[in-house]
Amino acid sequence: MERVVRERHIVGEEFAGERFQEYCIAVMELLSSRSGIKKAIKRGDIFIDGKPAETGRIMVPGMVVELMEGTLPSSKRFVVELPVLYEDSYLAVINKPAGIPVSGNYFKTVQNGLAGNISFSTEPDALAVPRPVHRLDSLTSGILVIAKTSSAQIALGNLFEQRLVKKTYQAICMGETPDSGEIHFPVDGKASHSSFQRMSSVKSLRSGTLSLVQLSPHTGRTHQLRIHCAESGFPIAGDSLYGDRKNTILHRGLFLAATSIAFEHPITKEPLAVSMDLPHKFNRYLENEQKMYNKYRDSCGNPL
Repeated sequence: MERVVRERHIVGEEFAGERFQEYCIAVMELLSSRSGIKKAIKRGDIFIDGKPAETGRIMVPGMVVELMEGTLPSSKRFVVELPVLYEDSYLAVINKPAGIPVSGNYFKTVQNGLAGNISFSTEPDALAVPRPVHRLDSLTSGILVIAKTSSAQIALGNLFEQRLVKKTYQAICMGETPDSGEIHFPVDGKASHSSFQRMSSVKSLRSGTLSLVQLSPHTGRTHQLRIHCAESGFPIAGDSLYGDRKNTILHRGLFLAATSIAFEHPITKEPLAVSMDLPHKFNRYLENEQKMYNKYRDSCGNPL
């Protein structure tokens, strides 16, 4: 039986001269560890331009990298609620909970929880197991696109690599941000671009002001939005890695959510836009901070 392509990437200009294994770490969705990539290469399940890959290869723009079916471990069933925002025979869009990784060498992943939440495709090239087609930080909640067929997976992968997918996030940032702006701070030495717009703000005893911000990444670097906000002077609330640890709120998580996505449907070619409401914890946090600030001002006899 012909083997199925599970993941396909076309090497971009930004990866020119990079070693193959480092390239895989950066782009592979279904193999997120060095050991997993080494094993896949040894088994001959990763191909470069149709030939089995070698660890030492240097990447050249335009190369086609494919991950075949044999690299994937047998599915494990993780029971978790993954709200479905859109679904058809070719793909699904879900609301990923915060604190759960998309995939990797863990049991509790979105990948292992998909079977209990979305239906399997009946198309001829249906994937044996539906697959996420892009990354979303473990701590970040919100919109995640899932492929249900091989052709949809490849086409969606190409859309993401060609930056033809418009993603919007919302975050609560510590401090008062400008009304809007562009951020070009490099991430890992690579050019990066994000834009932001302040939606609202409240007073806070902890940080003076909290701002609800809409963020749009125009490049796809790891932790890009978290780094860009921190470097701009308004770190995302709950970010203990890039923000001020003293201001991190215990057991509240990161206040960053992917709330909308838009792209051309890979099969029907019709425009597809999916959005979701701001997570309840965001509104609750803003309301509580404003109430605490008002109460403190009242106790001091100052006007609101």
